[in-house]
Amino acid sequence: VQLQASGGGLVEAGGSLRLSCASPRSITSVYNMYTLGWYRQAPGKERELVATITNLRETNYAESVKGRFTISRDNSKKMVWLQMNSLNLEDTAVYYCHAKHRVSGSDFWGQGTLVTVSS
Repeated sequence: VQLQASGGGLVEAGGSLRLSCASPRSITSVYNMYTLGWYRQAPGKERELVATITNLRETNYAESVKGRFTISRDNSKKMVWLQMNSLNLEDTAVYYCHAKHRVSGSDFWGQGTLVTVSS
């Protein structure tokens, strides 16, 4: 599974961004076997989970983003998105999309996309 993340950029605090992650070369039936997620890594910090979504649309969020971020997926388009609202300075990080096979546990990472929140 190859993952291509996009949508990062510079935004003022309180603003919104939508990250996208495409997997155009994946076969849909294979893509459906993966739990998809977004992680982020801020400067000087470890990579952390932001949100995940299963094939059944079950979602999980980090406490710090609950109520502000929304993860969604479209299996037919082989896409996963992260809608980020009410961004604050602490959301500044490189964001990575991730796919984990729900049976084997094998996983893949996309390249990061930088989100910078300014005051």
